[in-house]
Amino acid sequence: MLFNTPLFFGFASIFFPLYCFVFTRENSRVLLIVITSLIFYAGWDYRFLPLLVFSGVVDFYIAQMMEKTPDQARKKHWLMFSLVTNLGVLGIFKYLNFMTESVHDVLTWIGLDVSIATLDIVLPVGISFYTFQSLSYTIDVYRGDMKARKQFLPFFATLTFFPQLVAGPILRASQILPQIEKFPAILPENIRYGFVLITMGLFKKTVADLLAAPAQTLFNSDQPLSWLETLTGVLAFAGQIYGDFSGYSDIAIGLALLIGIKIPLNFNTPYFSVSPVDFWKRWHISLSNWLRDYLYISLGGNRNNKQLRNIFITMLLGGLWHGAAWTFVWWGAYHGAIISATHLLRRTAIGQMLGRINSRFFTVLQWLFTFYLVCIGWIFFRAESLQDALNIIVALHVPDFSIAAAPYSGVILGMVVFALLLAHFVDYGIIRYRHALESSRFWFWLPVLVLGQIFVFLIGEPGYDFIYFQF
Repeated sequence: MLFNTPLFFGFASIFFPLYCFVFTRENSRVLLIVITSLIFYAGWDYRFLPLLVFSGVVDFYIAQMMEKTPDQARKKHWLMFSLVTNLGVLGIFKYLNFMTESVHDVLTWIGLDVSIATLDIVLPVGISFYTFQSLSYTIDVYRGDMKARKQFLPFFATLTFFPQLVAGPILRASQILPQIEKFPAILPENIRYGFVLITMGLFKKTVADLLAAPAQTLFNSDQPLSWLETLTGVLAFAGQIYGDFSGYSDIAIGLALLIGIKIPLNFNTPYFSVSPVDFWKRWHISLSNWLRDYLYISLGGNRNNKQLRNIFITMLLGGLWHGAAWTFVWWGAYHGAIISATHLLRRTAIGQMLGRINSRFFTVLQWLFTFYLVCIGWIFFRAESLQDALNIIVALHVPDFSIAAAPYSGVILGMVVFALLLAHFVDYGIIRYRHALESSRFWFWLPVLVLGQIFVFLIGEPGYDFIYFQF
């Protein structure tokens, strides 16, 4: 069930009145969220509902067993059971065929003609998101950061909460479970800001869908393109993935606010970053924080002089989390390399000297260079193969001016740059002026928001899948 379809608007028009006016008790609201979330998920593929329930039941009871035992060794055994179960299920559905095909490719490369069968496996939508979310609960209970809950439904409601179930943000139980247990009051300012976020999210999703065409022209082309079309395609995909994913996050956060539940910010104008480290503090913040707190720190963090190794491993696995393909592994390795290089530079005398420069011009140079590095990374992310990615990078840096650009290529490039900047300034506005939007008169904003949503549906193509559904 896509957010940008009339079907979801019908779903929402039933859920919210029921939540606000019929199911007014805490227990009944929890039950309503669970039932509607399961219906929402079943709209994708009802066959995977048992898998979602299984993940919740296993981690709920594992957390209880860890809470009951004072023996740290036994707690660790239960945690390992949770990790093996969750990551095992994720591995079977998402990575089994990838590993099988990789083994086959290696055997073929060394001259062994071996036939290895692959399974016809459908990837359950959102499995990477709800697996990490469920694991955060058992890890937090193991660490003593939160108490195991004795009631299953509130915990399961946090795991299945439909606004962010299939594409994030990745919520930890500590962030949302206390809100589900004691539903906060629905405040007018939350409703106002929620509607703003939903409208702006739909707008950014529409911009992303419009940018899909020039991106596909580059990444799906069998023929070499002009330098202008190559540059346009790279920038278009940078705008597409940003508008698509941050738009989904905005809608999810806005929907939750309509019932008073607060979900943390997931994007903070990431293309205005001034270093690769800064970028990952602004892009997909919920995943960055999850990887930092549950993987990077578990590896040792900054301790034992192994910071760079731990950064690289974390980003490598973060890339693999995105998809079962070598291009994602290379993308993660690339970001691990540029983040490590940033930390190395900051330790040198030159890096420390650059850090003391207080100049707007120098800040603009940092921003441009960071955006350039991020866009190079997106080529690995989007390309069908490593060779395709390298070909695009070469075409971008070694222009072949013998290839003529298609008509209106310059106009299309200008429109892509405008769309990219517009989506980012929309983000900046709703973050920077949140208090003003919350305190403004809703009777003025409501018709503006309604007209904005109508405009989005008129200029866009509703029903396009969100990119991160495949992860």
